[in-house]
Amino acid sequence: MGKEPYSGKITDILIRTAGVDPETLGAAEEKAAQQGERLEKYLVEKGVVESDAMVLALSEYLGLAPMNVTHLSPHPHLLELIPREALKKQMLIPVARVAKQLTLAVADPFDLPGMDEIASMTGLQVVPLVASEQDINEVLSKLFAENTQGLDMEELMRDDSDVQIVEDADAEQSLDEMLETAEGAPVIRMVNMMLVEALRTGASDIHIEPMEKSVRLRYRIDGKLTERPGPPKNLQNAVISRIKIMSDLDIAERRIPQDGRFNIKALGKEIDLRISILPTVHGEKVVMRTLDKSTLSPNLAALGLDNYSEKAMTHAIAQPHGIILVTGPTGSGKTTTLYSCLQELNQPDVNIITCEDPVEYQLAGVNQVQMHSEVGLNFSSALRSILRQDPDIVLVGEIRDGETAEIAIKAALTGHLVLSTLHTNSAPGAITRLIDMGIEPFMLGSALVLAQAQRLYRRICPACRKPAEVSAEVLERNHIDSNFFDGTTIYKANGCPRCSNGFKGRGAIMEVLLLNDDIRNAIIRGANTSEILHLGIEAGMVSLKQAGLTRVKDGLTSLEAALEVTGGD
Repeated sequence: MGKEPYSGKITDILIRTAGVDPETLGAAEEKAAQQGERLEKYLVEKGVVESDAMVLALSEYLGLAPMNVTHLSPHPHLLELIPREALKKQMLIPVARVAKQLTLAVADPFDLPGMDEIASMTGLQVVPLVASEQDINEVLSKLFAENTQGLDMEELMRDDSDVQIVEDADAEQSLDEMLETAEGAPVIRMVNMMLVEALRTGASDIHIEPMEKSVRLRYRIDGKLTERPGPPKNLQNAVISRIKIMSDLDIAERRIPQDGRFNIKALGKEIDLRISILPTVHGEKVVMRTLDKSTLSPNLAALGLDNYSEKAMTHAIAQPHGIILVTGPTGSGKTTTLYSCLQELNQPDVNIITCEDPVEYQLAGVNQVQMHSEVGLNFSSALRSILRQDPDIVLVGEIRDGETAEIAIKAALTGHLVLSTLHTNSAPGAITRLIDMGIEPFMLGSALVLAQAQRLYRRICPACRKPAEVSAEVLERNHIDSNFFDGTTIYKANGCPRCSNGFKGRGAIMEVLLLNDDIRNAIIRGANTSEILHLGIEAGMVSLKQAGLTRVKDGLTSLEAALEVTGGD
């Protein structure tokens, strides 16, 4: 362990051990203070003290052991303990773990809050050793270099039993193909590592993108794409073929898009992955969407909605018939909201049937139908058949055309509760969209129970958030009342080992338009979107922008993150 700390000053040690002139040190102290930089770092950057000499001086001053990390190659298990961003940000390398103690080589031994973060994140007692920042930087660069090594080959050769492919009973051909590719074990492990990393970081999508001379690997974490070192270019086709084998797709076909899916068991979870393969000029681009049923909300209350929105949604799904529309752009959580409604409605005394393209999550007790347009099974044809199956509740994955819209409206008018999604930007916009599809206003006014629009905002990390000031100019530019945030503290993102660039997880904000007599009459007489919006707000509806600003006021997100999903208008 460490020695007794030296009781004098670091400058005294440098004068004695490094032969630095006292006048030079005095001048350096002044300049470092003026620039707001630590003296030790300033002396090394300016070449006044050699890096190794500074390590020895700090070691003596703090009573910590010094370490030369030049030839250090940390075990992959150690690197899994601490996120890559934290290693680079805090300039440290895990050296060893013995029981509950984690030994770290650190460039800044004065960074006690940083080491406390590592201890909190890993649950281990941190034992620091002093090392050169330059050496640590070189080691980290080698470890995470985006070169032909791509991923750590030592890690790739480890046993891959931490990921199990869940095969269908009729997948004999796929299994045979997998046996034939056994000689490509490093490629199998490389793909498994990508999947495990996605689950570890909570990524919703994995992008494998062939470039001219490299392969780019990106993860969508909390709605933002984050780049990671990709596989080497010479293994591009092997990696994509491995994914095709897992998805039971045609390996030989590289000219047309393909879609598939497979299940894996990893990190104690069973995850469904939806695969999309698209030919590009430099090879096939792969996007894998992770679908984790354990993250689904068990009911509406668990979605964390505002009081009005939750009460309106609960009232709507309790109706015996009518249509409920959930709207928003791709990736805004519409499916999660619909499935939360279904799980609340899923009782032994009701018959629930869905038609989806694709079936994203499989729910016990719900009859789910997968669309197959190539054989004529689309939303409109499936919906006609479903209505002959004595359903109480029908979920239509998406209303894409007038025919589907008409059948859904008629089903709602004939005693069924219909839930569906629509691509519009606002709740009142869903009404005009259906009228544009050819639905008569009087039918829509009679059938529609509720229209909802939603977005996903990024939750700010509570561990590292910092208070923020908002200028009057920003408020004015985004048409926000200058007194809206009075008396509250709003926060900005910072970033720490526990989060991704200051954010961790996402939440939903909703604009819920619950129809009343005034709104129904307005629809029937052909009112425009603005008038319907005004009537909705009068009835208590919270607009998307207002819901987002309320999350800012509650300290759940930053103003920038709220405005990026709701807009400034």
